[in-house]
Amino acid sequence: MSDTAEPEIVEELALLPLDAWHRARGGRMVPFAGYEMPVQYEGIMAEHQWVRESAGLFDVSHMGQLFLSGPGLDAALEALIPADVAGVKVNGQKYSLLLAENGGILDDLMFTRWDDGLYMVVNGACKWDDIAHLREHLPDEIDINHMDEHALLALQGPKAVDALSRVVPGVEALVFMTGGRFDWDGTGLWISRSGYTGEDGFEISVEADKAAALADALTAQDEVKPIGLGARDSLRLEADLPLYGHDLDTETTPIMAALNFAVASKRRREEANFPGAERILLEREQGPIQRRVGLIVDGRQPVREGALVLDGEGNEVGRVTSGGFAPTVQKPIAMAYVPVSLAEIGTRVTLSQRGKIHHGEVVAMPFVPHRYVRAGAAK
Repeated sequence: MSDTAEPEIVEELALLPLDAWHRARGGRMVPFAGYEMPVQYEGIMAEHQWVRESAGLFDVSHMGQLFLSGPGLDAALEALIPADVAGVKVNGQKYSLLLAENGGILDDLMFTRWDDGLYMVVNGACKWDDIAHLREHLPDEIDINHMDEHALLALQGPKAVDALSRVVPGVEALVFMTGGRFDWDGTGLWISRSGYTGEDGFEISVEADKAAALADALTAQDEVKPIGLGARDSLRLEADLPLYGHDLDTETTPIMAALNFAVASKRRREEANFPGAERILLEREQGPIQRRVGLIVDGRQPVREGALVLDGEGNEVGRVTSGGFAPTVQKPIAMAYVPVSLAEIGTRVTLSQRGKIHHGEVVAMPFVPHRYVRAGAAK
């Protein structure tokens, strides 16, 4: 036996294109999805409130940006996701799910129709698995370009449009889930009116070496401050936006996850040729065994991921997948999977966290109303 211990293998974290930019502004960096990322600058609570009232700049360059092109792309992708890909018009954007054969969720994603193919954004923690899955299951004629030379910034909040339209005139014409190409001082940008906070806002794809200059131009606007991962999580939780690897996974179907809208296309349901279609459509018709619900927890102490949902005899019947104190709601909130018998709004639930009992109530989500600027809405 060796008298020396095995060296600990430490995963080397990748750096964001804006790593130095974050540090120079006091960003506290933590490991996330294989990267060093800023969790906060001046404090999660203050940053959360700033986004709800003004505009916050998030660096989400850890996400996977892909460009898919080639003959028969729409039909090939429809064999992997339940969305009506063919029905998406140029510059239109759609949310969908990469499905496993059992109907479980491999990842959630956004895709947009460009003139010459589909632009797709997948989650950072599983982007390499997603790319491998796409390469394995899409025909050889389909090109998959990982746009790893691009950064991705998100500007979110009710004043995001005011700030961004000064820097990039014309973006104010976009509506929720649409995008377009824009020029900023000779740099090409792809901008969509979308985000992960429930607020109005934009996501901006930019060449990585131009990202710092763009971030400077945006934060020079009075409405804009840099915002970290901590507030991103509390904002998305209030907005009923599930996080892959926590609220969604390979054991979760779209119907269990209360993402019925992701299988809304009548044509796709009739064709039933996406992975797990039989199970998913049966659950859609008859209901799943468990469902994701929103909870407001009594008192001030939040429950966290992993807390148990108990029945009247103290047996585990469900589990909390996300939880925290909601700054806008001013109460602890959570997402949990519970039996459908406990999923009705107004149902009281018992929770156990580290042996301590908490009580809560099933409520409608989102906890904070969305403020997206949709097509046809009054200006």
